[in-house]
Amino acid sequence: MKFRSLIVPAILLALLAGCGGGGDAGTGTSAANATATTAQRARQGALIQPRAAAALPTYTALQNLCAAPRQSGGSNWYPDQQGTLDDEKAFLRTWTDETYLWYREVPPQDPDKFSTAVDYFNQLKTPLLTASGKPKDRYHFTYDTAVYDELSRGVELGYGLSWVRNTGPNIPRTWRVSSVVPGSPADLAGVRRGDKLEWVDSNSFIWGGDAATVAKLNAGLFPTKAGEKHQLLMSRGFQRRLVTLAAAKIDVAPVQNTKVIETPTGKVGYMSFTNHNAVSELQLIEAFRSLEEAKVNDLVLDLRYNGGGLLVIASQVAYMIAGPGPTSGKTFEHTLVNDKRPQETPLIFLPLSLALRAPKPAPYLKPLPKLDLKRVTILTGPGTCSASESIINGLRGVDVEVNLIGGQTCGKPYAFTPTPNCGTTYFTIQFQGVNHKGFGDFSDGFAPTCQVADDFTRLPGDPQEALLAAALHYRATGTCPAAAPGTRARAGGAVPEPEMTPVRPAVSEIAIYSRP
Repeated sequence: MKFRSLIVPAILLALLAGCGGGGDAGTGTSAANATATTAQRARQGALIQPRAAAALPTYTALQNLCAAPRQSGGSNWYPDQQGTLDDEKAFLRTWTDETYLWYREVPPQDPDKFSTAVDYFNQLKTPLLTASGKPKDRYHFTYDTAVYDELSRGVELGYGLSWVRNTGPNIPRTWRVSSVVPGSPADLAGVRRGDKLEWVDSNSFIWGGDAATVAKLNAGLFPTKAGEKHQLLMSRGFQRRLVTLAAAKIDVAPVQNTKVIETPTGKVGYMSFTNHNAVSELQLIEAFRSLEEAKVNDLVLDLRYNGGGLLVIASQVAYMIAGPGPTSGKTFEHTLVNDKRPQETPLIFLPLSLALRAPKPAPYLKPLPKLDLKRVTILTGPGTCSASESIINGLRGVDVEVNLIGGQTCGKPYAFTPTPNCGTTYFTIQFQGVNHKGFGDFSDGFAPTCQVADDFTRLPGDPQEALLAAALHYRATGTCPAAAPGTRARAGGAVPEPEMTPVRPAVSEIAIYSRP
């Protein structure tokens, strides 16, 4: 899935339509000429070839040379300088050559055949397939930098609701509401978890498939400016409701529903965690501290809709679960790079807060709360990706028992460093993560201990909700429920409900690598 300035509509379209100085005194080459030479070399030959480190300067020599530089003013400052489209393409080529995990597999590409830098970037990836027939690289995409920056701060433009969709045929479509932000336009209009989408602005959502209808569905579901209004027809059981929603910028809390559940065998903590962004650091610390003070002796961590984010956040979460006993001196994740780059220092289980940049940052370098647990139960599904899977893998790497309740995770053992250039932020696979034991081969995801379908009749955190109920049952008995909640009966036994996967931008399903 590839994005330009309008990010989320592109996702839906894909889902619906087919699912002077400084010169060298010895050579007389100025810095400007060296840059031009770099661009010329980068454009020569189609295949990205392995090369000696000294053959070309680093990609930073071409970064921020833009065909249409953004103009700084007021509170907005941009590093852009006047350049050309060829400079932007040359930057992408050298950056890919130096950092892409599978740079040797990138096929020949003539940059002159591409009218934009993004179109060129879209082809700078391996075309190989996995043993199961899937593309080896499914996580190669771009973002408008301004939009990405807002999403990183936990701000989304929309109605304040999230969707899950069927994973089967593209038509007929089944989309349900998975969550509603309290106080959002969707919440005030009465939209609730489990509601099914029928029509958008008088266009059939379930069956509409022609290009014109798809464009209207995109426009209604993913507005591009605040105040924009659209009508959605929703169904709940046998009832239908037409709601008019006005788009707004929504602050989405990544940590919710922290609570203590009393059981005959002790206190069980629960929290829903949906995004490893900078905003989550303080919220996670506060949530874990409340559970530490309550002296819980077990934890159910709900990651069913968490697509990933900052690896340092995942490391902190793992530490706050396990404490220093099993983690001290151990690696949370070692990120492997290509053979041109020096190996990274392994990321430890971080025991301190980092004060990541956020509207409400955590304090700087303060000890984190800890539960000192030898086991944890995690609620999972196809929306559990990347940095969330790193929590599972990292804990298992130090022999903490991790039980998974729900569905198979998505399988993304890779990470990126988001790289902005000329108003576009680029994401290309640069790292593969392994745990303390050296394991990181989970591209098909982690299988659940107990397979349980998502339950849209109850809110996450309700002890009777299917996944949480199954987690509590497994904790008490060591066995999965005989007839797991969230299944439906038919002749021959119970079968799972159709699997649903979150509808969200690709940037919500990644691990972002940055040093603490």
